[in-house]
Amino acid sequence: MKLKLLLLSPFLLLIAHAQGPTADQIVDRVTNIMSPENSHSKGSQTIITSSGKERVFEFESWAAEKGKSTLTRYTKPAAIRGQAFLMLNNADDIWSYFPRTKRIRKLASHAKKQKMQGSDFTYEDMGGGDVFQKKFKSRILTEETRDGAPTWKIEMSGIPEEDPPYPKIIMWVRQSDYYPIALDYYNEKDFNTKSLVLSDIQLIEEYPTAMEMVMTDNKERSSTTMRTLEITYAWEPPKGFFSERNLKK
Repeated sequence: MKLKLLLLSPFLLLIAHAQGPTADQIVDRVTNIMSPENSHSKGSQTIITSSGKERVFEFESWAAEKGKSTLTRYTKPAAIRGQAFLMLNNADDIWSYFPRTKRIRKLASHAKKQKMQGSDFTYEDMGGGDVFQKKFKSRILTEETRDGAPTWKIEMSGIPEEDPPYPKIIMWVRQSDYYPIALDYYNEKDFNTKSLVLSDIQLIEEYPTAMEMVMTDNKERSSTTMRTLEITYAWEPPKGFFSERNLKK
């Protein structure tokens, strides 16, 4: 009997391996890859409104504690230079600073679901942390090829009592490196309200990084393209960096 078990054990391990990772394991890997400890980046943001008008901004951004704390300061155009947003506790607490008024204002808690700087990204979209793990239940729908890459198609259903940012998200994750390349966001009526595509994925300091992200509002027919111009994960925040006082600098 012991001999039979020893012979069967490697076979069972091969079967387990062939079955692949579970949805929870995939989402865990995605969260780890998308949430480096710290980062400092410079980027551009191009908004195409529903009327076809184009608005272009440039900004500098810092993040720490795996995205729990972030600070974004706009550098161009001149009309909004110095405007800044501070998000703490994964965007549960948000402060804004406007140079024209020289005032810092704390936004209401529901503001995290609003558009950031008129873009198709909400403040909550820009927050980090373990939202996918804590606020959703996940399952693998299928495996399919997307943009030439084998992917897992994951359905994430929001847990109502956890106040998820969306009732449902469908995510395509590359099997080669567990990096998401597309997400569809659904509302309570199961309408695909927004779609995010991540591309030009480069390995930066051992982290796969999408150098371009395009969020499309399928209802408003608008889109926002975020491009990373420079980024490092070696940055460490000085003491007191993520504070209201630092918003004015």
